[in-house]
Amino acid sequence: MEDEKVVPTVQELASFDLNDPTVIELIHQAQDSDAADRLLTIKQALKKYKKAVFWAMLLSTSLIMEGYDVVVITSFYGQTQFQNRFGTYNEASGHNLISAPWQSGLSNSSLVGQLAGLVINAYTQDRFGCRPTMMVFMAWMAVVIFIPFFAPSLKVLAFGEAMCGIPWGVFQTLSTTYACEVVPTILRPYVTAYVCMCWGAGILLSSGVVRAVVSVQGDLGWRLPFALQWIWPIPLLIAAYLAPESPWNAVRRDKIDLARSSLVRLRKESPDKVREVEATLAYIRHTTEIEKAETAGASFLECFRGTNLRRTEINCVVWAAQILCGNAILGYSVVFLERAGFTEVQAFDINISLSACYIIGGLICWLLFPHYGRSTIYMVGLALMFCCLIAIGGLGFAEGTKVQLAIGILLVISTLINMITIGPVCYPIVAETPSGRLRYKTIVIGRFVYNLTGIFSNSVTPRMISPTAWNWGAKAGLFYAGTNLLCLIWCWFRLPETKDRTFGEIDLLFDNGVFARKFKHTKVDQFAHQNEYSAKSEEGVEHLEGSS
Repeated sequence: MEDEKVVPTVQELASFDLNDPTVIELIHQAQDSDAADRLLTIKQALKKYKKAVFWAMLLSTSLIMEGYDVVVITSFYGQTQFQNRFGTYNEASGHNLISAPWQSGLSNSSLVGQLAGLVINAYTQDRFGCRPTMMVFMAWMAVVIFIPFFAPSLKVLAFGEAMCGIPWGVFQTLSTTYACEVVPTILRPYVTAYVCMCWGAGILLSSGVVRAVVSVQGDLGWRLPFALQWIWPIPLLIAAYLAPESPWNAVRRDKIDLARSSLVRLRKESPDKVREVEATLAYIRHTTEIEKAETAGASFLECFRGTNLRRTEINCVVWAAQILCGNAILGYSVVFLERAGFTEVQAFDINISLSACYIIGGLICWLLFPHYGRSTIYMVGLALMFCCLIAIGGLGFAEGTKVQLAIGILLVISTLINMITIGPVCYPIVAETPSGRLRYKTIVIGRFVYNLTGIFSNSVTPRMISPTAWNWGAKAGLFYAGTNLLCLIWCWFRLPETKDRTFGEIDLLFDNGVFARKFKHTKVDQFAHQNEYSAKSEEGVEHLEGSS
């Protein structure tokens, strides 16, 4: 297949004054920075940008809190202490249960708060920057944890979850965008996938904590896991205060000196550090200028106009597929396993194994990134999970100890597949596909759709599993096998490959309407028009000198 080539249009460069020597120098510096980053190996990039990787990973740790509470609250539905405190007696089971409507309400309350946090972050991060936004909402988090800890009823607990959900909504997009903007292209998939691993680390931590308090009597059995959330806010607030600002964010806010000082802090000392910083700053300004030509104003409405509509679609579906792939069942693993016949302690033990997959899977995914594209890994993961869901759903029609064991094993396998492929690969895709000026807003919209999908899932999944509602049990796997298949079909036709592409190249591929299946093989030169102008200018100078 013959490679195609894409170059910028004149309209995309309308904001440049190509008669200005300063602009010409800016373009040359941008080319130097782009060329230098392309030559880096992973080892060289880690050595050169170890400070950037450190700050990206440190601020991504904020997602541990969200992952921690997501599983804590769903695990409580199967915890005896929580059921005795807030549940109602069920004759069929012979003990108290949290009703399916309240399970949906508690899980959805935090999602509603996250929706508000996402919208707030879209404005605050653009206006004030990443660091101030994180500091404010870390302080918010430290205060509102008191509500669920002292909750006397499910209503107050739901309100507390909603209040905690606001900072979680902020951290969901802030951590991803910050991580992808402070490191070079070759390291982007690793630091953004690490965001997912932090989320998984929170889930693993919560699974271990809930298992550890099984024997703790009374309200302390469910209050202690909430109290442990106070470990994070203050240290991370201090980390955000000390961290450098995202240079891309600073340039978009016209704070060039702040961007320059951040770039100085994000790379190691070297004799050429000043020149490299200026070249990188020039590249960021160059890419931002190209984006301004198409996204002037950068409002939410711009995300649904022109080529940005396609980028928004990709973000929305890739986020929603995180749940529709079958992950919704895994989120209710404790309740699901108990309904399948496991004891409470057995369910919590298997849940720890499931949660460990989030870390192990992320590490394995890192090994795949150099060899396979984002879309390839993502679609293979969907296909494998589809097979597991069909098997889980089929086992729902059988009974027996061996059937229960098979369901448990398949849940572990499904979680491992999800966290090797779909889970971590989602983050570099959603970070890379939006245009720079609309990155925060596009990711916010995509995550908004993710949370809406989560509300839908939290409304139907408990009813599928609960013996007091639809009582599908393992048969719920067939429902999510169907949604998984729809996502896989969409990915084949609409999910582009962004591996090894710079932000500028991705912009041009979208602006020129390149089909998803051709993204990988299309050649891009974002400096083509500038090079032509530069060559003509140099020829003109030579001619004038010759005439004199």
